[in-house]
Amino acid sequence: MNLHEYQSKELLKQYNLPVPEFKVSTKAIGIGKAAYELSPGPFVCKCQVHAGARGKGGGVCVVQTPAEAEAFAAKWIGTRLVTPQTDSQGKLVSKVLIERATDIVRELYIGATIDRTTAHLTIMASECGGMSIEEIAASNPEKILRVPIDELVGPQPYQGRELAYKLGLKGKQVTEFTKIFVGIARMFIDKDLSLIEINPLAVAADGSLLCLDAKINLDSYALYRHADLVELDDPSQEDPRIARASASGFSYVPLQGNIGCLVNGAGLAMGTMDIIANLGGKPANFLDVGGAATKERVMEAFKIILEDKSVKCILVNIFGGIVRCDLIAQGILGAVSEVGSDVPVVVRLEGNHAQDGASLLQSSGLNITSASTLREAATLAVAKAQG
Repeated sequence: MNLHEYQSKELLKQYNLPVPEFKVSTKAIGIGKAAYELSPGPFVCKCQVHAGARGKGGGVCVVQTPAEAEAFAAKWIGTRLVTPQTDSQGKLVSKVLIERATDIVRELYIGATIDRTTAHLTIMASECGGMSIEEIAASNPEKILRVPIDELVGPQPYQGRELAYKLGLKGKQVTEFTKIFVGIARMFIDKDLSLIEINPLAVAADGSLLCLDAKINLDSYALYRHADLVELDDPSQEDPRIARASASGFSYVPLQGNIGCLVNGAGLAMGTMDIIANLGGKPANFLDVGGAATKERVMEAFKIILEDKSVKCILVNIFGGIVRCDLIAQGILGAVSEVGSDVPVVVRLEGNHAQDGASLLQSSGLNITSASTLREAATLAVAKAQG
């Protein structure tokens, strides 16, 4: 689960980390009023969406007066912001954040995530703040400093001081940076986070450090331990199909291809997508209905796939272990009949009651083709999608 910038900054404040005074409103007039309260300017206005690179899409702007702040908010609230990190539809802007502009001397970066190669919480820092960490990793990987955190003893102040010196900080800045270092590590552990990014971590003209922007992702599988954080979720930032899939008990991720995929098991789903790509096709989605898929779940999955108008063929790949393939076939038939779509469907069933399921599909009279192997099914799906 992702948080908005203003929510992330509120969380940073709980750990006494330095955050500029800011205000948020859902109305343009509210932003204008906030600017008067924060005066004197200039001010920075930021659209609140779950996406980075907002400035490149026009979603971040320095304004001089409350009237300009109000005009910025009026332009964006209720519209969709497209950035390099969104699709062509962008993200809905329902709130705008405003804060007094900071006189910046340097921009640094600090973040925390799990290093999958070491299975440790790792703090990352760089003197190249204000730009995408992905760009830094690609062009100057040596600029990213990493400090692993021992989960038994937690973050140690000496680690923060060493990192501060490597970043060229001096005097009281070292103490301030160490406080931020320890704070984000503790927050990461306390709140079951999957990512924290403070970018930029600014060195202000007076020499102090300030968290000017913040991005926080929470581990969705740990949210049951954090009822207060669940309330921060903003469904408007997600594709409504993803929310529907989650409510129905399966995983769905939209992609840019034209072959809809309905598979049981995440590994099998990834393998199916790989084979489609290997044969020259493009998957339209990742969809895992789970090992205990039901007829009703399959029907809902079909409906969600068919809402994507770019889908030219649907490939169903089911391995019947716990699940019965004949029940899956009933769900497929029910969904195709109910939706009334003429999109061709290729089905590969293997395992528990697979022959019964295949017989149901073959006798249906619908535009459904059975295949005996995954490669055969993928080959048929790619051909039908291209044709």
